[in-house]
Amino acid sequence: MNIDKIIEEIKFDDRGLVPAIVQDVNTKKVLMLAYMNKESIRKTLEEKQVCYYSRSRKELWIKGATSGNTQKLQGFYYDCDKDSILLVVEQTGAACHTGEISCFFNEVIPAENEETDVLKELYSLLRERKRNPKEGSYTNYLFDKGLDKILKKVGEETSEVIIGAKNKNKEELVYEISDLVYHLLVLMVNENISIKDIKDELSQRRK
Repeated sequence: MNIDKIIEEIKFDDRGLVPAIVQDVNTKKVLMLAYMNKESIRKTLEEKQVCYYSRSRKELWIKGATSGNTQKLQGFYYDCDKDSILLVVEQTGAACHTGEISCFFNEVIPAENEETDVLKELYSLLRERKRNPKEGSYTNYLFDKGLDKILKKVGEETSEVIIGAKNKNKEELVYEISDLVYHLLVLMVNENISIKDIKDELSQRRK
């Protein structure tokens, strides 16, 4: 990758800036809009941790340097006019300074056919709970108790799934499977296993 050539291709405005749209690699949600200059683009491409240019402070800032809500670069694109950038990132924690996952939470006209990947969103929420505990959260109770407690719950929910299946009750079975999936995701977060890790393993088996 020739970083100098990439930077030469991009058209910056009269302030030396270019807008960057940020998308979550897992949920596909648009997270935020920020600005980059040549130096921040170079730093981002070299270090794979997203760096922006603050127009108010007039300095570079690495996303999450103080909050811990970092963005690991997964993809970098620029548009047909070469005057805007799309960053695809692995988001840790909330992207917005308000604590919301995305800065675009002010809903005016909801997209009727908008589909969200609830498993990926739940996984992201569980990771956020582990990093930033919330008082009274059942998820944090599990993390605090540790691996043995999480495994005990996975075992219990597995038994409930078996009972639900034997009862031939679809509604009960769906409920119990949902409980099991939740606890499995908690286990995955606790053991630093991503949804991509599981998908990669299943893809290998399919081959």
